[in-house]
Amino acid sequence: MRFGNIPLPGIRESSARAGSLSISLAGFLNGCLRFARAHWPQACVLCGAEAAGSTLCAPCAADLPWLPRSRCAICALPIASGGVCGACSTRPPAFDRVEAPFAYSFPVAGLIHALKYSGRLALARTLGEALAQAVSGDVDAIVPMPLARGRLAERGFNQALEIARVVAAHTGIPLLRDAVRKVVETPPQTALPWKARARNVRRAFACDADLSGMRIAVVDDVLTTGATLGELARTLKAAGAASVTGWVVARTPRA
Repeated sequence: MRFGNIPLPGIRESSARAGSLSISLAGFLNGCLRFARAHWPQACVLCGAEAAGSTLCAPCAADLPWLPRSRCAICALPIASGGVCGACSTRPPAFDRVEAPFAYSFPVAGLIHALKYSGRLALARTLGEALAQAVSGDVDAIVPMPLARGRLAERGFNQALEIARVVAAHTGIPLLRDAVRKVVETPPQTALPWKARARNVRRAFACDADLSGMRIAVVDDVLTTGATLGELARTLKAAGAASVTGWVVARTPRA
């Protein structure tokens, strides 16, 4: 079941009445979705089997590329023993730590790709629920990794925001969707060598909120070098944030 924007041609109303209509419509559609989930079996997004109210069946969920327990306490990179990896010890990042459930590999990489580039927005629920179950929750607010205006217009949605909505709903933590803006149109990080990525996102963000003393979680789909998260963390701390944690769906291992 998919609900898109429902146009109402030929109707002109006051802003107050239009807002009331929008709220009523959203409530109606949410009620329909809850009814459908309660009365019809949910299919696993990977194998199509019945998923008992989830979007993944138990066998497929168990086979996902879960990160091992032994990983860096700061960047979540899998390491042979606990503690902090050499890179974070030598050059600590601007963010305080990263929490992530998965390694960026099959089939999680395919789910993320389908969400971002094929517009399969229902997958935000699958990824967001897995992330919500993996994070500690000891933060004051959630901030989605922002997209630049041009990229947002091209894609039509921000995948980090869609995942963050699910995480916020499951954890009860406030979502500050408009606290941060990406003010520089940068080339995609994936198109650049790893060493060029930090330079690519320098001074790319602006924060419009007073975050004095707040512990912030930044939600994103993938962490690779940590350059983008590090730059955003610097911006958030300049706005008063006491700490910045990255809540990411998948961690890419270093080459």
